[in-house]
Amino acid sequence: MVARMTAAKLRVMLVDDDRGRAALLTQALADSGCEVVARAGKNEDVLARVRHADPDVILIDMELPDRDTLEHMRSISRDRPRPVVMFAERSDRATAEAAIKAGVSAYVVDGLSPARIRPILEVAIARFREFQAMRTELEQARSQLADRKIVERAKGILMQKRGMSEDEAYKALRKLAMDRNKRLIDIAESVIAAAELLA
Repeated sequence: MVARMTAAKLRVMLVDDDRGRAALLTQALADSGCEVVARAGKNEDVLARVRHADPDVILIDMELPDRDTLEHMRSISRDRPRPVVMFAERSDRATAEAAIKAGVSAYVVDGLSPARIRPILEVAIARFREFQAMRTELEQARSQLADRKIVERAKGILMQKRGMSEDEAYKALRKLAMDRNKRLIDIAESVIAAAELLA
């Protein structure tokens, strides 16, 4: 999907209950070099539509985002992350904050003009990519920290049971991992499992 977003024609899913407004928006998107690949009303299963249409970006146009719409955005953000642009006729601070927390990349109030659609979509995509990169980095850091804790626990077991120093325990784990062609974390988990079995 990310590679495809660099192409000139963006695939857009439009969520709008107002058919007349949706038709005007579809034309404005086409004039901006976008293709509307799916349409949905706010009460439809938006996540199912996203799975089926696989859009590059989701554009929501409504008077005021309601709780159901925000819940749809949370589901998409969790299960099928996509840049989401929300145009609202009116808003308040709490609604805007709730929309951003639900995964909306750009929240625009009272400003849907055809000339601005493409730049707004591109900014939303850039923000989405940046957020996804930060999220990936955070998940990797959490995973590395969890792995480190497991290796430390395995070293502690070897130090206690075998009377090894910390350095000796680490080298023993590393050597076993190399000899068996396995990751260090896998060997550490095996040591912990064996210790728990024998306890």
